Amino acid sequence: MMNARSSFVSARVAGMTGGDASIAAIIVAAAAALPLVLSTYQVGLATEVLIFGILAMSIDILGGFAGRTSLGHGAIFGVSTYVVIYASVQAGLPPAAAFALGVLAATLIAAIFALLAVRTSGVYFLLLTLALGMIVWGICLRWTQVTGGENGIRGDVRPVILLAHNRFYWAVLAGAAVVTYAMWRFVRSPFGLTLRGIRDSESRMRSLGYNVPLHLFIGFTASGFFAGVAGALYATFNNFVSPSTVGLAQSVEGVLMMVAGGVGTLFGSFVGAAAIIALENIVSAHTERWQMVLGITFILIMIFAPEGIIGKLRAVSARKVRQ
Repeated sequence: MMNARSSFVSARVAGMTGGDASIAAIIVAAAAALPLVLSTYQVGLATEVLIFGILAMSIDILGGFAGRTSLGHGAIFGVSTYVVIYASVQAGLPPAAAFALGVLAATLIAAIFALLAVRTSGVYFLLLTLALGMIVWGICLRWTQVTGGENGIRGDVRPVILLAHNRFYWAVLAGAAVVTYAMWRFVRSPFGLTLRGIRDSESRMRSLGYNVPLHLFIGFTASGFFAGVAGALYATFNNFVSPSTVGLAQSVEGVLMMVAGGVGTLFGSFVGAAAIIALENIVSAHTERWQMVLGITFILIMIFAPEGIIGKLRAVSARKVRQ
């Protein structure tokens, strides 16, 4: 009996142990069942959680595994949204082509950001990515012929087959599952382990012969690709984009989702996204000072659970096991 159980746990499915694969399947199945019990409005919030969870995970690739926290990923996310809506509405491209073009544009912007930022670290990296994001925001605000300026761009870019809220949610869930798996494999690959080594001791990795700037460039560009996927999904979800989509607040919110869920946990990004989006919508329905309540909540998380929600749960679980 024990041998059978051990063989099940040790069996690997798509790079995961049998136990991990079972847990992942249960979570996806539970998420897929949500539209059957939630209202249309709540399904919309769940869809938003999935999209922003992907954005927060893309930031976590750098912040949690490479030791570089970016304040420019909101701009990368927003560029993808802009391109998808513009290509679909103005250029008349089909949704699939517009989606691919948006992700490509975001990846190219991420590569440009990476070229300028990978030789910095700490607060300098943070400020440089902030400045790069502000440049993108300024372009989107002033280039009115293309971006619509403050008025933004509006257009229906969602495929007809996905117009129903439930169908669209399931499509986003499927995409989120694929992208999450891809990011999980990325950070657990030998390349991902190299990023962790850079995070822990950059000088040691240099002494071992690793090209640190090149690894950070690839890591930044890959994380930008995933942020672009989130931005393209957001375009089909919101059907509207404006300079606020590429603004600093977008990047900050993504970072806060990562921190609230747990830096370096990757999957905690979905927990952080769910917590923040739920707080924003519940609190704002009762008071105009919802941002103050949100700020106090983050302060409490930083004081009592600096490792994030997932990290705290892991620590509590480990203590119980030791007892």
